[in-house]
Amino acid sequence: MTDVILEIHFHSRGPWHQQLEDACRGLAEEIAQAPGLKWKIWTENRDTRLAGGIYLFANEADAEDFLLTHRKRLEALGVTEFESHLYEVNEQLSLITRAPL
Repeated sequence: MTDVILEIHFHSRGPWHQQLEDACRGLAEEIAQAPGLKWKIWTENRDTRLAGGIYLFANEADAEDFLLTHRKRLEALGVTEFESHLYEVNEQLSLITRAPL
């Protein structure tokens, strides 16, 4: 099976940086338990008001299941519009460029 990247981004009014860290610690612990999740990088850009993350999953089915669950979670937080993309990982080229696979 091929690892899969899931990218999710949405408009946000904040919180940012340390306040985001404080507010989302429990959420991060919950996300860490998602089946097939290898890692997540949390992303935020206060200037463009975009937040989200880049996720690495062991397979596409787990990534798609997580996306459905996370969509509901985001909607419960008032986020109704976001972008998501799934990508297959080219492991050999990624290893050459030091990807944490």
